[in-house]
Amino acid sequence: MDNELLRGSESTYSLMSTMSGSGDNAAPHVVEDFYGVVKLLSDGSVVRGDESVLIPSWKDVVYDATHGLRVRVYTSRTAAAAAAGDDGGKLPVLVYFHGGGYCIGALDQSICHGFCLRAAYELPAVVLSVQYRLAPEHRLPAAIDDGAAFISWLRGQAALGAGADPWLAESADFARTFISGLSAGANLAHHVTARVASGQLAAVDPARFAGYVLVDPFLAGVERTAAEANPPADVSTLTVEMADQMWRMSLPVGATRDHPVANPFGPESPSLEAVALPAALVVASGGDVLYDRVVDYAARLKEMGKAVELAEFEGEQLGFSAAKPSSPAIKE
Repeated sequence: MDNELLRGSESTYSLMSTMSGSGDNAAPHVVEDFYGVVKLLSDGSVVRGDESVLIPSWKDVVYDATHGLRVRVYTSRTAAAAAAGDDGGKLPVLVYFHGGGYCIGALDQSICHGFCLRAAYELPAVVLSVQYRLAPEHRLPAAIDDGAAFISWLRGQAALGAGADPWLAESADFARTFISGLSAGANLAHHVTARVASGQLAAVDPARFAGYVLVDPFLAGVERTAAEANPPADVSTLTVEMADQMWRMSLPVGATRDHPVANPFGPESPSLEAVALPAALVVASGGDVLYDRVVDYAARLKEMGKAVELAEFEGEQLGFSAAKPSSPAIKE
């Protein structure tokens, strides 16, 4: 056994000697470097670095201490380094509000967290996933007020410059800020954007909102659309009955589905005609019972002369962007 151990030691020594230059005393040098995370040296030793550089990092920051509300900040050092040539390592900012009919959902749920990780890495962008209060404990417009409070917090961060949260100070290009959301989060994103564009909420200074992205926005109205009256047979995410119940639990007591929060073009909704909305991307899933409302939203804004791009995904259902991370549709 001793001889076998000795022969093994001799073999290891022989390999190390060969890699280091025939056993001389030259300082070991790097022969393999995998993105600084794994370095193989000429003497056979291995130096390991921080693997977090290969995937987006994230952390939670409190933006509203009164209500204990957090924003989850996602950054990708690899992506920022790749952008360094054009933008000094600064990345656009994507504000994201999760879905859930204003009644459920959370920024730390797997589908939301996974989507934001992917967005931070693949776009790339600094992604800010925002927590807001839920109904029926906190009926609307509580969630929209929280979104407005977050924008005020973001304005403060932008104004601080180098004194902002270190991750934002290092990576965020506040001049390229986009507001986005899924389902109820998209509804929220619309109302926050409208508040900013109409002057009700001060814009982020020195930041500028470059656009907003509504994915399957959660919209309603008293009068049924064709898709609501005759929903697709294979609906598996949101039914008309589910949507109605969530609006009953989230709108102010006694309000109808024509309330301005639910129906931006309802009889009591303020006109968006004179509101200088930024460019919009609206995503409509063909299998969503709210499909007609989403398409109508984009059409009405276009009629007003707003810059709107409508992206339709035939056969997809509400929430595919978060629930189907490997599908061709989400890649597009």
